[in-house]
Amino acid sequence: MNGKIVAGSIVISALAFGGLVYWSQEYGHFEPVSADAAAAEQRLTSVASGAPEPILTTEFEGIEGDSSPLRYRACFRTSQSLAMLTETYQVYDAPTPTIAPAWFDCFDAEAIGTALESGEAVAFLSQKDIRPGVDRVIAVFPDGRAYAWHQINETLEH
Repeated sequence: MNGKIVAGSIVISALAFGGLVYWSQEYGHFEPVSADAAAAEQRLTSVASGAPEPILTTEFEGIEGDSSPLRYRACFRTSQSLAMLTETYQVYDAPTPTIAPAWFDCFDAEAIGTALESGEAVAFLSQKDIRPGVDRVIAVFPDGRAYAWHQINETLEH
């Protein structure tokens, strides 16, 4: 009988700990970004000046977290044409969208990555070193859908 109590306690503790870890990773470290917040303003780095410049956006949804600079994700629309964007702003060479929590359903990293690989979407440098060693990248589709995330750059990849 004592063995059943000990085994049951271990199983219940393991399930509780697993649930806590899941909740922490999926929900606990993320907070919504208000459309009025500074983190909601989207910028692209100009080819001419090398400086980030604001772009027109609507329908912003975003999340971020203090536990990691890579937790930022955003979905929005831009009315600026993809042709104009590619002529004006720096294209990002190696975009790798990062997986968002399942509940943040506007951001599908796999679909964005596939669209980038096929050329359907184009990735731009939003801001180099938005945090040390981390760039903000924005992928834009021809219909104006756009997605932003933070990605480790070459200074931290080694």
